[in-house]
Amino acid sequence: MDELNPFDQAVMRFIQEHCHNAATDLLFPFLTYLGESGIFWIALALLLIALGKKTGWRATGKVMLAAMLAGLLIGEVALKHIVCRPRPFQDFPQYTALLIPPPSGWSFPSGHSCASFAAATAVFRRDKRFGAGAYVLAGLIAFSRVFLFVHYPTDVLAGSLLGLLCGLAASWFFPWLEQIWTKKGSSPPEA
Repeated sequence: MDELNPFDQAVMRFIQEHCHNAATDLLFPFLTYLGESGIFWIALALLLIALGKKTGWRATGKVMLAAMLAGLLIGEVALKHIVCRPRPFQDFPQYTALLIPPPSGWSFPSGHSCASFAAATAVFRRDKRFGAGAYVLAGLIAFSRVFLFVHYPTDVLAGSLLGLLCGLAASWFFPWLEQIWTKKGSSPPEA
């Protein structure tokens, strides 16, 4: 791993040498599966949309989906194919046996991290208490990707930042777009 930048190198070595045990080797594959294709977050968003009329969370579910879609287009469709960074297990096969099936595609940025932080940001903007829990789960899902040796720490940080920005943008733009769709007005909301 000496070819890596010092940050990625230090974090990955520490995790691989000090964080693996029977409990974490069960927990982090489970957490990473929650983030697979954003499935947990999509299910939560759809549940909020379905039940949202009574609870007032419908718009949050829509913002979550919009934020994750933006992250998907920017991260998975564009950035991964521009950067073309191999995954750690491909670069350093001698370091670990994977605890999950090897994912395909490029490493930078982390799609799990992006989707998780995009959704968590939408929830946080609606309710800070639930949002704090969503951020904790998003952070654990993001960490699982480094723990499982399928992303570098900088992949996860970039994916998390992209998700955060997509969540903020969707939270800001969505009410304005919804006004346009329902023909109630077309000026953007105040920041």
